[in-house]
Amino acid sequence: MNIVTIIGARPQFIKASVVNSEIRKRSENRDLGHTREIIVHTGQHYDYNMSRVFFDELDIPEPHYHLEVGSGSHGSMTAGMISKIEEVLNVEHPDWVLVYGDTNSTLAGAIVAAKMHIPIAHVEAGLRSFNKRMPEELNRVLTDHMSEALFTPTEIATANLVREGITEGVILTGDVMFDAFLQFKEKAAARSRILDTLDLSSGSYCLATVHRQENTDDRRRLTNIFSALKELSYGGQQIVLPLHPRTRKALEQNDICIDDNTGIRVIEAVGYLDMIHLEANAGLICTDSGGVQKEAYFAGVPCITLRDETEWVETVEAGANILAGAEKQAILDACTLARNTNVTVQPGLYGNGDAAAKIVDSFDAGH
Repeated sequence: MNIVTIIGARPQFIKASVVNSEIRKRSENRDLGHTREIIVHTGQHYDYNMSRVFFDELDIPEPHYHLEVGSGSHGSMTAGMISKIEEVLNVEHPDWVLVYGDTNSTLAGAIVAAKMHIPIAHVEAGLRSFNKRMPEELNRVLTDHMSEALFTPTEIATANLVREGITEGVILTGDVMFDAFLQFKEKAAARSRILDTLDLSSGSYCLATVHRQENTDDRRRLTNIFSALKELSYGGQQIVLPLHPRTRKALEQNDICIDDNTGIRVIEAVGYLDMIHLEANAGLICTDSGGVQKEAYFAGVPCITLRDETEWVETVEAGANILAGAEKQAILDACTLARNTNVTVQPGLYGNGDAAAKIVDSFDAGH
């Protein structure tokens, strides 16, 4: 069996690493010796801190194809991927195309596979924010409706698909990011030196990440978020901000100043091991990232989500995550509330750490 895996952005590298590891482990044991995974990197994320470091740290094999699409508008990026992915699939003739999450790389891979009548397997199927202004929402909905195998991370995700009339090919596996967190957290604790490098003590800082288009491309939202972070820092809360390239550009375009003088500790984007170590040792996390929301929960750290909705509603229902939106006072109030929150990680909420095994089992069984 030939599986073409299409990835292109840092969250996908993390998700794909555990599935690839499971495939290789079984191949070495000859349980799945007939399965070949062909990795296609679209180049949606391309600099070292956003791409290469994840392959190095997570032991992902070198991609068989690197499409080098790079950044651009949604239309131009997706179109470039579609053209190049089609060339790959015409060469490889895979039995399945495997895609992850909600990026333009995911949608492009699904469109090409559907047009070529190649079955699509979607990992992290069924997530819904119910906000179709988000490009990620459009990508995931369209991909789900083109897929033959839909691997859902939660019961809520499965229920979302049922409401849309998708019942065939749906398999509740749990969350592959939970697999990754369990697999790499001890390695991160042993290898990461990020706390020493930044002179941070455990529990003393707020980790912040901002990168969603709804925040970076809206001057009012961006200004409010960073005004709240500055006020938190002026009140004595240390803020550590790994800065996404998109956010850096947006801050410059809107003349929003952040540096050590504003009390915000700006650092470059970091690799996965440093990131989960920063998350695990934070006293509080403020983010608009879906992945970071979950990792905060996995680590037992209270989270403030800088969005008006979330796909990961389980974290909110568990009392671990507060939706604050992008109003300054709402963010500050949420942070005050979160400081008094004790996060209890509920067993099984995101699976049992065997999502990758269930996904590969499905392929092994011929789905």
